Amino acid sequence: MIEIKDVTKSYGRHKVLQNVSFEIMEGELFGLLGPNGAGKSTLIDILTGIQSMDSGEIFINGKSIKTDKVEIRKQLGLVPQDIALLEELNAFDNLEYFGGLYGLAGQELKSQIEKLLEVAGLTDKKKEKVKNYSGGMKRRLNIAVAMLHNPSILILDEPTVGVDAQSRQHIFDYIQSLAEQGTTILYTSHYMEEIETLCKRVFILDLGEEVAYGTKEEVKKLVGHTQTVSLTLDRVPAGFDEVLKNSENGIQFVTVNGQDITLTIDQTIFSMMKLIEQVEQAQLVIKSVKVKETTLEEAFLQLTGKTLRD
Repeated sequence: MIEIKDVTKSYGRHKVLQNVSFEIMEGELFGLLGPNGAGKSTLIDILTGIQSMDSGEIFINGKSIKTDKVEIRKQLGLVPQDIALLEELNAFDNLEYFGGLYGLAGQELKSQIEKLLEVAGLTDKKKEKVKNYSGGMKRRLNIAVAMLHNPSILILDEPTVGVDAQSRQHIFDYIQSLAEQGTTILYTSHYMEEIETLCKRVFILDLGEEVAYGTKEEVKKLVGHTQTVSLTLDRVPAGFDEVLKNSENGIQFVTVNGQDITLTIDQTIFSMMKLIEQVEQAQLVIKSVKVKETTLEEAFLQLTGKTLRD
C-alpha cells in the first residue's frame, strides 16, 4: 500500500532524512518510532504532500506522490500531533464543516457524522462546544474528522498525547477495528507500550537514518543475547547505577526509578551471584528480583542509545 524508497531531505546543510526506505502492507497497523528530532514529522509531512523530498520516491497504492499528489490525498486521513478542531463549535458542527471540505454533503454526510460520533463515543456530547471537551474527547473527535471520507490510509501522529486511560483504550479499540476492516494505519507514538500492543512491524528512525526495520521479534534479535533483570531494593544510593555499569558483569544499561532498578544484561556474561554480592557489599536489601526477555523499548534504547522521549 505504501512504498517509501530512498527518501532524503535536508534543510540547508542539516540532513533530516537520509535514504529512508520501508514498505507498509495493505491493512497493516505499522509503527514508526524514533526519539525527538529523528525525522518522523518531516517524513509524515512528505508522505502527506505538505513538504517535498530532495530525492527518492513514495508510492501510495501504486501512485507516485510526485505526480499524483491530489489523488493520493483523497486516500489519506491524518490525525496530527496538535489538536486540529474548531474550539467554538460543537462536535457535530466540526464534523459537518470538515466533511464539507472533503466534498461531502446532504444525507451522506449526516449519516457519516452520526456513525462516527457513535464510534468515538461522543453522541451524547455532540452539541457541546469542543472547548469544553477533555483531551481524550478532543483526540477521539480528531480521529473521527480524519475518517469522514473513509480513507484507505490513516496516519496517526502521537494520537494519545494528553489522553486519559479510558479514552486511550477507546482509541486503541477503534484503531484495531479499523485495521481489521482493511484500513492501512501508520502509527507514531512516544509510548512504546502502545507500539508493542498495536503493531506487528516497526521502523525505527534516528538522526534521519534507519536503525531497525521488521517485526518486533526481528528488531529485538538485533540486540543479541539480552535479557532484563528488574530489582526492587530497600533503597538506591546515589551512584549505585554507575557501580553496576562498571562491574564487568555484562550489564549494558541501567535505569533507576525510585527503589526499582532495571538492568539490560548480556546473558552470556552476566552472573546473578555477582550482582547479589554487589548489592550485599553496598549493604542493601533485595525485596524482589525478576528476569524477563528484552522488550521493544529496551531494544530501542540499546539501538539508539536514547529513550523514546529524548
